[in-house]
Amino acid sequence: MGISIERFPVHLGLGARAVPQPEFTGMEWYAAYSDRNAGDGREGRLVSMYTFTENWTSWEMHPAGDEVVICVAGTMTLHQEKPDGTAETLTLVAGEYAINAPDVWHTADIDESATAVFITAGEGTQHRPR
Repeated sequence: MGISIERFPVHLGLGARAVPQPEFTGMEWYAAYSDRNAGDGREGRLVSMYTFTENWTSWEMHPAGDEVVICVAGTMTLHQEKPDGTAETLTLVAGEYAINAPDVWHTADIDESATAVFITAGEGTQHRPR
């Protein structure tokens, strides 16, 4: 039997390593993730999947690198605020992806339900209220 990516994200690290992570327990989980994988620095990537039934309640930004957002079910509207002050809105349906570049603040609105896979350069991630 395989491992649930929604419950147990995976870290892609240096040397082409894939390291299963402990079960996701909420926002505090991210601090422990950063500590566990600090040795991989900016090159480490978190691969996770979440199902959303409500709009996101905060914005986030990843300064260390790109984040790939792949919609695998439903519809989600991704809002991006770029460092130059411009904004972009992208609607993703199953099978489509978007890239959040470094230093781009982003949040999402959900149309009923959406599931997305995230490949995130998580070092230094920041959050702010929506």
